[in-house]
Amino acid sequence: MRVDIVLYDGFDELDAVGPYEVFSTAATFGAEFDVRLVTLDDRDSVTASHGLRVGVHGVLPEADADDRPDLVVVPGGGWNDRSEAGARAEAERGAIPEAVADLHGAGATVASVCTGGMLLATAGLTDGRPAVTHGGALDDLRESGAEVVDARFVDDGDLLTAGGVTSGIDLSLHLVEREAGAEIADRVATELEYERRETPYQG
Repeated sequence: MRVDIVLYDGFDELDAVGPYEVFSTAATFGAEFDVRLVTLDDRDSVTASHGLRVGVHGVLPEADADDRPDLVVVPGGGWNDRSEAGARAEAERGAIPEAVADLHGAGATVASVCTGGMLLATAGLTDGRPAVTHGGALDDLRESGAEVVDARFVDDGDLLTAGGVTSGIDLSLHLVEREAGAEIADRVATELEYERRETPYQG
């Protein structure tokens, strides 16, 4: 499974790095995950919300590309404090929501962490569907037309959403279990010394 995690200036570090480590660790245990950190534009690095500079592997492929991802993960950051860089700025710019919507339309599974869910909402992907985001943005998600549920993370088939920052780890472990089995997911959790919190709300 090709997994592309979409980075942009102002993303929350753990929203992206947590899932990256989960999927990468699963790959070392035999799961067929090819994980990349990508951007929409060609660049060497991205500056996250707390100042961490992160290198990237490449550019997110277009929906009609042969190397398009099977899973797209969208982190959050910068929505609730209305930062100049972050999810709210990217929602207003529109490029990430459009690209993610196109990939979803081409068959990719899409997942979000924290206020990355608001980028999916901007794309119209959560309309009428069960979803969750960071607690500080739940009203915005509800107003967008999503069916907001009380859950740490939500699995609605080809659309998955997670709440606040660390819930992205739970979502990623769930996806590892869904795609590669419980044994590998449990090995990853043990390797990371992470106690899984709960099962998902499933639509």
